[in-house]
Amino acid sequence: MTGNRFQKLKFSLMLRAIGIKKHLTLGVRCAVIVKGRVLMVRHGYVAGWHLPGGGVDPGETTEAAARREVREETGHAVSGPLRLFGLYHSTLYTNRDHVALYTAADAQAVAAFTPNAEIREIGWFALDDLPEATSAGTRRRLAEIVGETAPDGVW
Repeated sequence: MTGNRFQKLKFSLMLRAIGIKKHLTLGVRCAVIVKGRVLMVRHGYVAGWHLPGGGVDPGETTEAAARREVREETGHAVSGPLRLFGLYHSTLYTNRDHVALYTAADAQAVAAFTPNAEIREIGWFALDDLPEATSAGTRRRLAEIVGETAPDGVW
């Protein structure tokens, strides 16, 4: 079994064990794009570069969750308005996951980034020169945001 398939299976089993497999989950991602560069993260538990994001906590709006996740994962605070770009059905781990994608046009570093078990690395990348290891879902969302492809409802 390849490493990525093993990671997916392990994550799916963990979700099932804690009961999430039966319930709708809601997450967020945020495409922070400043002067043609996008802020991305590399996780410790899944391969590739991704847009910052995570789960929406009980009592939290999706916009507040997007701002919190960007700050927690990267040390950057999104300034100005966020724009809800789309709501996607993600079937990577379960058939019940939904992701709200926001875009932001500005952010400032407010805390030093320290690699940890969840986020190993952050980086700013030119939209026309993404790292080879950028996840397929992230590539599709960025292509939609810049108008290269029509939005698709599946992550």
